[in-house]
Amino acid sequence: MKFDMPGYKKPLSLATAPSLRQLRAFVATYQTGQVSAAAETLSLTQPAVTILLRDLESKLGVQLFDRTSRGLRRTTAAVEAFSHVERIISELESFVGSMGELSAVRRGSVRIACTSTVAQTLLPSFVQRFESQHPDVFVEILDVAPLDLTETILSQRADLAIGTLDQRVLGLKEEVFIRDTLSAVGLPGPAFAATGGITWKQLALLPLITVKPGYGVRRRIDAAALEAKVRLHIKHEVSLLMTALALAESGVGIAIVPGSLLAHASGRRAVARRILRPTVERDISLLTLAERKPSPASEAFRRIVLSKTTPK
Repeated sequence: MKFDMPGYKKPLSLATAPSLRQLRAFVATYQTGQVSAAAETLSLTQPAVTILLRDLESKLGVQLFDRTSRGLRRTTAAVEAFSHVERIISELESFVGSMGELSAVRRGSVRIACTSTVAQTLLPSFVQRFESQHPDVFVEILDVAPLDLTETILSQRADLAIGTLDQRVLGLKEEVFIRDTLSAVGLPGPAFAATGGITWKQLALLPLITVKPGYGVRRRIDAAALEAKVRLHIKHEVSLLMTALALAESGVGIAIVPGSLLAHASGRRAVARRILRPTVERDISLLTLAERKPSPASEAFRRIVLSKTTPK
């Protein structure tokens, strides 16, 4: 394909482009005025520097130094070339340094998607620990609805996601770091003991608080009730698990939530009882794109999440 557009420049060929070694040899020789001094600066032999300079002149098509019995003398081309080469080396060093900061997680950003429940419970400690280790990395938190969690990571609007999958999703890598079970949470009393497990048949006799239909936990609750052959008395339906927990702490009813949620309860009076026959597991996972290599910042955050807790 031919390009005849005004201002079009043919891409520089790597075969004819000067190497960094050649450019460094030129700068050292230009500044010192001697091949021997340039060789010492670069920790090279004099013949090696001489070859680098001659190869550079050959590629550029100009003579950079006049060789005399008294040594080297800069040519007009060398004077003009020096400002360009010095800028090239400076930009390259800046580029390498910038990439090094990203690699060492001294700079950059990481985007984390999570549900409101995770944002209120698990995420704060993860972010606090990450920022204490990497204070100059920006952490962006995307608080999304449970149904939008997988789409947020699949569309690459987030680097990582923390939440629960109802089933495996093609293209996502799932790493479980908390293995939890559904529990009944409420104030202890005559109808609700302070300790021990509780069956779904026993729960069917109590006023319950759950999330609305369509949410992952609700689907598991309905499936468990169907398996236990009971009809649950659902008094309140809410959008957030933390809301269900808050209502239970106030004595409104018995909330069906992951047992680990009680550790983040604002009060101390509510108790959690594991629901039995059947037991319903709810895993919390770190989600990433399966075929995408994480950035250094993303990988650092991932390590913090997975080292915080491990599946039981």
